[in-house]
Amino acid sequence: MMVISVSSFKGGTAKTSTSLHLGAALCQFHKKRVLLIDLDAQANLTTGLGFDPDEQDSMATVLQGEKSIHEVILPTCVPNMHIVPADTWLERVEVSGSLAADRYSHERLKEILRDLPYDFVLIDTPPSLCWLTESALIASKYSLVCATPEFYSVKGLQRLSLFINNISERHGTKVLGVALSFWNPRGKSNDAFLKVIEETFPGKLLNAKVRRDIAVSEATIYGKPIFDTAPGSRASSDYTALTGEILMRL
Repeated sequence: MMVISVSSFKGGTAKTSTSLHLGAALCQFHKKRVLLIDLDAQANLTTGLGFDPDEQDSMATVLQGEKSIHEVILPTCVPNMHIVPADTWLERVEVSGSLAADRYSHERLKEILRDLPYDFVLIDTPPSLCWLTESALIASKYSLVCATPEFYSVKGLQRLSLFINNISERHGTKVLGVALSFWNPRGKSNDAFLKVIEETFPGKLLNAKVRRDIAVSEATIYGKPIFDTAPGSRASSDYTALTGEILMRL
């Protein structure tokens, strides 16, 4: 089982869309069994697959020891792709209940995920360097870093790199690659952005880049991946290529 955290330091980097479509592509085109974990209290991955986060239990109840992970896993519209939804309780889970008194609470997620019957577990992390993100990185073999070709996104990569490197020294997490979204092949500042990414994560920039496409936003209205709602779109092609490149790296 391969556990991958999908990470960024700021919002708006298509982190959630990347998590959803990487998972869907692994299932639909590569016959893998995938578990998505929405660890972001905003619950965009949850709502993007058609679930109401206010009506579901999240990983918070599992981390607190109130339920097993098997009790909160839900099937999605994609065969062989399941999800652990998010809710607002995740935002304060580490300072409440049994976690508050646990000195090693950030290692609990790793134990919870051990020996699940999936080929891939993809964790959609919060867009911040918080307890939940640290827990996800500790539980993961790899981190997939998401970015966009704009100033604040790229500058945030440098802080994220330090954060991941610090965890890697203690737990062995590795950066799988940097995925660029909202890509404009004719952008005037592309070379400068790509240079910063290469300096921050040498050799990790993925060749497959996801171009801006309104079809991605429209897919969330239907609670389905873009492969179902707009299979001929450029974003569908880009996410398919991105998934293939990630599998080659693995």
